[in-house]
Amino acid sequence: MTPQPKQNPSRPIDNVLRGRDILCFSHDWTGDPLSKTHLMRVLAKDNRILWVNAIANRMPTTSSRDMSRIVNKLRAFTEPIREVEPNIFVLNPLAFPSYGNKAILSVNQRFLAGQVKKAMRKLGFSNAVNMVFNPAAGMIAGRLGESQIIYYCVDEYTAFTGASNGLKAIEDELFRRADLVVVSAERLFASKKQFNPNTFVIRHGTDWRHFRTALDPELPIPYEVADLPRPIIGFHGLLADWVDFELIRKIAEHFSQGSVVLVGKTSVDAEHKVKILDGVPNVHFLGRKPYAELPAFCKAFDVALNPFAINELTLAANPLKVREYLAAGLPVVSTDIPEVRVLSDCLVGTDHDDFISKIESALADPKPRKAVSDAIAHESWDAKVDELRKLVAIQREQGR
Repeated sequence: MTPQPKQNPSRPIDNVLRGRDILCFSHDWTGDPLSKTHLMRVLAKDNRILWVNAIANRMPTTSSRDMSRIVNKLRAFTEPIREVEPNIFVLNPLAFPSYGNKAILSVNQRFLAGQVKKAMRKLGFSNAVNMVFNPAAGMIAGRLGESQIIYYCVDEYTAFTGASNGLKAIEDELFRRADLVVVSAERLFASKKQFNPNTFVIRHGTDWRHFRTALDPELPIPYEVADLPRPIIGFHGLLADWVDFELIRKIAEHFSQGSVVLVGKTSVDAEHKVKILDGVPNVHFLGRKPYAELPAFCKAFDVALNPFAINELTLAANPLKVREYLAAGLPVVSTDIPEVRVLSDCLVGTDHDDFISKIESALADPKPRKAVSDAIAHESWDAKVDELRKLVAIQREQGR
């Protein structure tokens, strides 16, 4: 079990991570809301956030999508800092996605640090807390005049397809340099604690109130799924190369009288893998949908899936979508990812046949949706920020 810090329940945390300037190196703000988005929205109630859009962790391919992304990055670089939500300011940085060459790394460090410092001066940031969610940003951690570095690690980043050369060395140094390391899964804790004794687990929360609206009888079901044959077996999220598309095909073939609905865009790395679903008539690709509409799609699902392939990346993952499904009251079936085993209302399939069997069980005897949703209500993002504040308070007390 992960050792937890000793906590004094009377220790005040009212002044911790409040009234501060916070740097946040993360994914692009316009992307799907991830754990970082939710955490920063909570922290923005009491702090100012400079959200630094994605610094690439992988070399781009020659695909049209990657080329378009490069053009968009160059265009965005010329845009001024903008306040996208109260107290959240977005900077579009520019860096070359190669970190193994010392000369290129040095150029990246000077150029990127200069961009961030200029933005900090414009906003009047001082004594900032640097919360790093993107390991590539480790190359400038400690170069920005920050008072504290928190590395919030939510993935085994170097296991991603196409991870840039040099990224592992940068991330390893970031682990060592950080004043506090937070990881989102036990497996990450097991592999990262060697770098820093101040490493702790905070599992993901959920935007419970948002997904709870799936239980609203007045919420209309989207027209794309309203008339599909049932059962509707659903998925929302990125269709990336860590998804087991062979499993999805088997599910569709087994439930041939029903519908498999996939809500989300397909990543560049998965475009060749998703072809296994070509010609399967009851698989419905709906593309990416606005976050605001996801509860309505969840309402239409009879069961929700987390069909991750089992590999180094996914075994260290803490799939946010599983908690979102549960908040919506859905029966959920997942492949055997360690972090879903802590969720009592998620059924786990140990192989393809068992996964399909678990879907049948979920359809045959579903738990009342309100009860499923109620059971995860305490895992809000506000609660997760409170966990973070307690850890920061302990570090402060210890003189770090």
